[in-house]
Amino acid sequence: MKYKVTQEQKDFYQKNGFVVIEDFLDAKELETWRTVTEDAVRQRLIERNGLTNQDDPDRYYSQVFVQCVRLADTHEGMAKLMLDERLGEAAASLAGIDGIRIWHDQALFKQPYGNPTGWHLDNPYWSFFSRDAISIWVALDRATLANGCLWYMPGTHKIARFDNAGIGENIASLFKVYPEWKNNKAVPAPCPAGSAVFHNGLIAHGAGANMTPSPRRAMTCAYMPDGSTFNGQQNVLPDDYFKSLQMGDPIDDPKQVPLIWKRA
Repeated sequence: MKYKVTQEQKDFYQKNGFVVIEDFLDAKELETWRTVTEDAVRQRLIERNGLTNQDDPDRYYSQVFVQCVRLADTHEGMAKLMLDERLGEAAASLAGIDGIRIWHDQALFKQPYGNPTGWHLDNPYWSFFSRDAISIWVALDRATLANGCLWYMPGTHKIARFDNAGIGENIASLFKVYPEWKNNKAVPAPCPAGSAVFHNGLIAHGAGANMTPSPRRAMTCAYMPDGSTFNGQQNVLPDDYFKSLQMGDPIDDPKQVPLIWKRA
């Protein structure tokens, strides 16, 4: 795993809000990630425990991608992948923070001829607000312009508020919230399988439609800077933990948000 990030990659990330690291996984690691993710997704879709968007497969959002959240909670193989401290070190190094926790993992499989992913920000959905939140997006298949690679608006992470738009049929809804971005130039982030794309939780991003007969699979994980506090939103927090929190409380339960890396 190519987890030791360079100064050039750090500088690019800080300036643009994202960075692509090709060959992040070697061939053996990529095969393991594919096998584990496929198995975890298959198990989740059989269980139908609410942490997936496939309860009504005919909805627009269900056709954007197959989304399965917090797979590490229920799948031993996925837990082993997600709790790898090397992932935390890479993410924290890019974000420039001293400690990092897992917020949640999620598989995102864009189906053959799947809908585009509307422009959105990530962090405003979550139960904490931070300008240093970061996610990893690991390409299990080659991501291309044809099959729905990620697109970014560089630099928007520096000026975004914690306002957002949902991922719906109008892929440009975000620009009703941020009309000043409507004339910004977006850049694509195509990458080979085994690449990792890291992006800031406040960068504007989306993905194109999958215009191919094959799926475009990705395994992702969102990270929370250690020391982040509760903002009143439930998001993926289970009911009992959510109800135990007051505004401003630290979110630090090791079961819910495991600390996977801290600077010595």
